[in-house]
Amino acid sequence: MRVGLGSLPAEPGGENEDFAATAPGAAVLLDGAGTSGAETGCKHGVAWFSATLGGLLLSTITAHPHRSLAACLADSIQVVRSLHEDTCDLTCRAGPTSTVVAVRAGAGVLQHLVLGDSSLLLARKDGKTTVVTDRRLDDVGKRLRGPVDALPTGSPEHAVALAEYRDTLTSLRNRPGGFWIAGPDPQAAGHALTGAVPLESLSSLTLLSDGASRLVDRFELTTWQETLAVLNSSGPDELIRRVREAEAGDPAGRRWPRGKARDDATVLHWVLS
Repeated sequence: MRVGLGSLPAEPGGENEDFAATAPGAAVLLDGAGTSGAETGCKHGVAWFSATLGGLLLSTITAHPHRSLAACLADSIQVVRSLHEDTCDLTCRAGPTSTVVAVRAGAGVLQHLVLGDSSLLLARKDGKTTVVTDRRLDDVGKRLRGPVDALPTGSPEHAVALAEYRDTLTSLRNRPGGFWIAGPDPQAAGHALTGAVPLESLSSLTLLSDGASRLVDRFELTTWQETLAVLNSSGPDELIRRVREAEAGDPAGRRWPRGKARDDATVLHWVLS
């Protein structure tokens, strides 16, 4: 098991709300989210939520290899809830949430789970790639973010439009017709995308937060095959460097409209053979 891990916060020295970790035969990646500047109801913060949930999930999926990944995620969400429901207002719509990607190898199979807009890149020995991404958040966002994308990223007007967009988005969180993400409700785990692939068919797998995958799926500057070549030759840090280079070339978001000029970026690349 050879694993490369790279992660950078959106701003140098800033808090990184992504979390990624690995154990023998398993890995997780979470991309924490909250509503910047809004009252979250939680005294701990987004980074605490994603790191706490991620650590518990990794422990649970390795300690209980016969339980489904969705059941392990539901259990982990419930435990995190119990850790702060007496001190925090978990009914607050702007409270911390997180995407989740989890994988576990065993009995000749790789099981995977994806909840939210982080991605899992599966590279097969025959040279083909498959990307698993939960697009429900993107689908909802496309219907709502026109006013945001029309304004320069970082401008006062953009900040106002972004706050309104995020407020509307949170009203559609974890409900039919909206999108699903890890938060205070364990039932969200049951809406994750799950699957299994024969281990013998895979050469590698890669977990990416959307701050890292944007080079492909938002900026469209490269393909997944080319991304895989970079990871195999130079590792996650080089991929993140290229993301930062692209972001620096479009700081106002005119070429690539986006909520954040820069985002936390995390890549976990696991080479199987």
